[in-house]
Order: sequence, then C-alpha cells, then structure tokens
Amino acid sequence: MTYKKLRVIISGGGTGGHIFPAIAIANKLKELNPSTEILFVGAEGKMEMEKVPAAGYNIVGLPIVGLQRRLNLKNFINNIQVPFKWLASRQKAAKVISDFAPDIAVGVGGYASAPLLRMAGKKGIPTLIQEQNSFAGLANKMLGKKAGCVCVAYEGMERFFPADKIVFSGNPIRSEIHPYTEEDRAEALSFYGLNPAKRHIFVVGGSLGSGTLNASMKEWISAKCPGGEDVEVLWQCGSYYKKDVDDFMYGRECPNVHYTDFIKRMDLAYAGADVVISRSGASSVSELCAARKAVVFVPSPNVAEDHQTHNAMALVNKDAALIVKDSEAREKLLPTALELVHDTKRIAKLSKNIAPLSRLDAAQTIADEIYKLVLKK
Repeated sequence: MTYKKLRVIISGGGTGGHIFPAIAIANKLKELNPSTEILFVGAEGKMEMEKVPAAGYNIVGLPIVGLQRRLNLKNFINNIQVPFKWLASRQKAAKVISDFAPDIAVGVGGYASAPLLRMAGKKGIPTLIQEQNSFAGLANKMLGKKAGCVCVAYEGMERFFPADKIVFSGNPIRSEIHPYTEEDRAEALSFYGLNPAKRHIFVVGGSLGSGTLNASMKEWISAKCPGGEDVEVLWQCGSYYKKDVDDFMYGRECPNVHYTDFIKRMDLAYAGADVVISRSGASSVSELCAARKAVVFVPSPNVAEDHQTHNAMALVNKDAALIVKDSEAREKLLPTALELVHDTKRIAKLSKNIAPLSRLDAAQTIADEIYKLVLKK
C-alpha cells in the first residue's frame, strides 16, 4: 500500500485509555508518511488538552460535557448545561472540520468524539471508530452504526456494532512495551535499585493512583511491615495520593517496599516484575498482554458500564489473569499476589495464555484501515 499524505482529525479523550491509543495511531500515521497532518479534537478541561500537546500534536477543545449520574447540586447544574454545550460543540466541530478539511475523522471514544464525528459524517467525510474496551462506550455505540469501520480489541463486539464493519485490530500501545528478556529484567532491577535475588511485585494504579490499591498496600504494610521477606514491591501510588502515602510511610522501616508517585520507565517496571497488580483499563490490559505478564486485576467500579470488569474477565475466562474484586481488595489482594509470585508454574501458565491476546501490530492495522476508507472516498 502507498501511504500518501493525509489530513486526519482524531477526536475523543477524557481518560488515558482513550488518549494514549489515539496518540499511538497518530504516531504510526506520521511514521508511514511524515507529511501527514493531524489535528486532535478533545473536551475542554480534560486531560487530553495537556497530554496531546506534550506528545507534539495540536488540539482544539470543545465545550462538551457528559451527563453525571450521581445526584448533587454540582452535577444538577452540569446536567442542565449538557444540551446547550452539545449544540455549541456541534457548531464548533463543524467549523473545525471546515477549516481543517480532513480526509478522514477518527473517533477513539469520550465526549468530544460524538459531535466531531457526527458533523464529519454529515459533511461526507469517512469516519473510523476505535473501541478499546470489551464493553463499548456510549459515544462509540452511537457512532458505530454510521462509521465506515470499527476497530476493536475484543471478541464478541457484534453486540454493539454491525458485524460487517468490525476489524479486530487490538489496542495500539506504546512502542517500548514488548515481551521482555533476562537482559531487560537485569536492566530493570538495576534501574529501580531492586535485589535480583528476590521476587518482585509491581503495583500500578495509573497516573493519579488508585485509592483501593493504595489502601490494600497500607493494610498489608500495617499488618506485616515487610522487612525480611524474599519479595520486593515497586508501588506506584499516584500523584493524587502521594502526600497521604508519605504520611503513612513516615517512620516505618520497610526496606522491601519502594514507592513513588510516578513511573518514568513503565517498560522497565513491567520488565522487572514477576507479578503485576493493576486496574483493568483497556490500555493497561493491552500493555500487560504485550508484556506477557502474570497479572492480578482489580477492576475499578467507578467506570461506565463496569467495562473494567468486562475487560478483566475476557482474560480471566481464558486462564490468562487473576481477578480480585475492588470490594475485597483490602483483605485478599496482597495475599493473592504473594501466593502467585511464589508459584513459578502458575506464572508461566498465565504468561503463556496471555501472550496470544496481544496485538503488537494494532496501530499499523488501524492505519491501514484509515487508508482503505480514504481510498474508497
């Protein structure tokens, strides 16, 4: 296939699970043809307005907001504004499309993708949807019926989208995430100052952190205060919780627990871990599949349609991961991970079973579908 110069709008965001795959798609398109021009469209005030420029791309914000289900005064005021901000977002999306004149519009889920792709469709511009989760989000379900192609990462997505439009692509991930060698492991342990003679658990709660994972760690440390065991823990507590964890750890001598608010080298954190404890957002699941890690998932209950549980169970049902409910994590999470980290045969089986679920060529597959739609135009 000849990869000619394109003009592409990529729209969506709200969470890292939408943003990082979107950036991976953009990077692949630029790799295939450096002359390709890409514009992101996000929601004002959401994290994409910071993350996308940091990745080197321009972004335009729409004033759109979503309906809030929890009832309080702030959310009531927000919900009153929804239809007005929807109309304003459609108008701004139409202007963005007219000014940029894209060859195609790509939606990755999140508030901003709905008005942008709706207006693109009305103007006869091809659209492609990328659905990261095993349970489709509301915006993508709305847009999928009229999209030219829907790229998915899980089986059984005919429940949400027309079967003839579905392409199994997997989720695009950061290029540095891959199956690791013993040399990678040695580099990782050296980088994080970990002891090669010990077993290693990596606890990761995302950039902001996870209250449940942190509470589970604190519960375990309070009861055991690890000191002489043969296990070291690398604990990413998140920037939001850093002060709280600092206060908790003050005065405690726990040499086998290494905590930080932010992981600079996620690839090395994965490489050094025998077992990973993680939430089960789409990007995390895809990275752990690519890294072929033994993982204990703790799905967040605070997401739409409980999609993190669906994501985790897609692996658990293939004996490719373990799961602990959020409500049971304080009691069961660390004991489950500690039992697993000492069971090398179980780790090997989980690693073997998770490997076929990875798609290292996801970004390339999606880029090829983008070009196919443009050529059909």
